[in-house]
Amino acid sequence: MTCRRKAPIALAALLVTLAGCSSSRETGSSNTETAPLPPQAERLLDETRTTIAVGRLADADALIAGARRLAPDHPDVWVALARLRFRQGEHLHAIEAVDRAITLGPDHPPALLLRAQMVRDAHGFAAALPWFEAALAADPFFAEGWAEYAATLGDGGQAGDMLEAIRTMANVAPDDPRVAFMQAVLAARGGEYATARSLLSRSGLTKNGVPAALQLDAVISLAEGNADSASVILESLTQRQPSNTRLREMLAKALFDAGRTDELIDRFGEEAATPQASRYLLMLVARSLEHSGDRVGAAPLLARAYRMADRWPIPFAVREGLPGPTIAARTAGVAGNWPKAIADTQALSDQFPASADVAVLAGDAALGGGNWRSALGFYQMATRVRRPWGLTRKISYGYLRSGDPAATHSILARHVASDPENASAVIALAESLGRRGDWLRASQLLDHAMSLGTGHDPTVLGLRLRAALALGNRHDAYRFAALLADMRPRSLVPSGPR
Repeated sequence: MTCRRKAPIALAALLVTLAGCSSSRETGSSNTETAPLPPQAERLLDETRTTIAVGRLADADALIAGARRLAPDHPDVWVALARLRFRQGEHLHAIEAVDRAITLGPDHPPALLLRAQMVRDAHGFAAALPWFEAALAADPFFAEGWAEYAATLGDGGQAGDMLEAIRTMANVAPDDPRVAFMQAVLAARGGEYATARSLLSRSGLTKNGVPAALQLDAVISLAEGNADSASVILESLTQRQPSNTRLREMLAKALFDAGRTDELIDRFGEEAATPQASRYLLMLVARSLEHSGDRVGAAPLLARAYRMADRWPIPFAVREGLPGPTIAARTAGVAGNWPKAIADTQALSDQFPASADVAVLAGDAALGGGNWRSALGFYQMATRVRRPWGLTRKISYGYLRSGDPAATHSILARHVASDPENASAVIALAESLGRRGDWLRASQLLDHAMSLGTGHDPTVLGLRLRAALALGNRHDAYRFAALLADMRPRSLVPSGPR
């Protein structure tokens, strides 16, 4: 059997890289009540957007300061300031700035849209929808708002509503390439890959080398069985975004599906040996070793992958391009020197108290050092800005280790409710239900996880086997025991049910 996983298409995340592809301006139309900016202030904000786009953040700070002197109470100025503060890592200050923009312009579409995006990141899709709807009520011709609203609906599993939003956007901005792009994503999610490719081509974004469009192109190629084509695209993307773990895993999958297992081992074997390697990458490298006849080398990787569900989430890794103090803290954590890691991250937290990224790093150090309460405090601060699955997993682990399994279960259930297509979150919630003895609901969640492409994950198969045994379903028990035996090395295979 092979290691397979459906490639999820998180449209809201992809749209971040498409922000410059629209022909419409970021601001809403002129039918709102917000007074126009003075021409000089508008010019400064235009220059600000350009300097932020090329990473000249200090110059952008000076430009916004000038705009604030000219128009201190205009919501556009505060929206621009919020975007800059977010890019600078001052996330809590960004929230304060956008809240100020909404106070100054309660019906200002760009301010409402930015708040919607922040709510989506911190509290999930459902909580963000009223903010998106408020932005569109303030300006029904706000193309940027329709694009983000459609993406949020889709990522929240509301495909029908997403389609309606895309159709409205097509009427509002018929020449916007994101219309065809989002239609392509919707078609790919529904398994209509030929239609998805046609729509993606119509968008013109792949021709222009837009990363989000190229990633979707690779997803479609993988689904169509054109793994070699996908690997070429993904190789280029990983060179441009070397720290993007998702792209690296997709490249490994493409190499595996293309039968280029020796190349996969050469490329990812060293990474698989590190503690930070994901379960998915371990499985791919292990299966590649098996294909090459090295079952002895594959066995420990498969064993590690199988044990990962019961292991604490290793948070530290050293990556290129990080600031020196961050590298020092991460290096200490990788080495297990938690007192130094905690001291280093506390110093960073004191220096950058508004940064969610620093809060997560400080939480990771506290988690590594066994200070669950301190870790949870840092993580809770970070959730005011964003709540990705990795952070939810750490929070749930912290609650579990601090003796509060009910809080763990609540955190997991909340995440799955807002992100139902996240297979890892679904599996974690199923594990929690299993610990509570609720094997019926656990089995339903595991079946959903397998429908998302995790049917060859040994942890999922093992849990599903336990659920079948607990529910007295002997047919399912034999079936999942056989699948599990085929996935795990011989020394790890238990005897089947009798």
